[in-house]
Amino acid sequence: MRIIFNNSRKATENLALEQQLLSGPESVVLLYINDKTVVVGRNQTIDAEVDCDYCHRCGIEVVRRESGGGAVYHDSGNVNYAFIVDAGKNPLDRDYTEPIVWALREMGLTATAGSRGEITVEGKKISGSASMVKRGRVLFHGTLLYNTDLQTLDRVLRGNELLRGKGVKSVRSDVINLKPLLPEIESVERFVEQLIANLQSYYSK
Repeated sequence: MRIIFNNSRKATENLALEQQLLSGPESVVLLYINDKTVVVGRNQTIDAEVDCDYCHRCGIEVVRRESGGGAVYHDSGNVNYAFIVDAGKNPLDRDYTEPIVWALREMGLTATAGSRGEITVEGKKISGSASMVKRGRVLFHGTLLYNTDLQTLDRVLRGNELLRGKGVKSVRSDVINLKPLLPEIESVERFVEQLIANLQSYYSK
């Protein structure tokens, strides 16, 4: 398994990189951090999920990904991960969340994977996920809330329900940041370093 950290903070570039890696032969764990962005699922109605006027006023980009699932908010306190491998397993199989859960537990967190690919700590959600299969390859990607602005997260994900139509509705959950639970890890950069080190240990086993 190859572990890659991409330095770009642009969501469009990182989503494009996921698709590029999906078209290749390698098994990859991709990590990246985006600037302020709302990313909506392939089958969602944007105005039903997102307060687009607020995003426009605050310079928050809104983009659509190719996978399904619900709308998520990214900022510099959120770490994104993507598993890109050959197909052969259910895209929601826990084998994709197990390495992340293991890495978080190595940091002393009581992380648990849920039935929808989410990860919780102390009963609150710190990671959501989405997946897709394309030409025999699987993309399973998710978020990790290290020090995200949770007030902004709540504010931007307020769309107009009357505009939903047949679009897929996001599943709302109570969320929590990891930084208060990891006092020895003082920055998102240090969190990424530790996450990579733990994933390297996981795959070396």
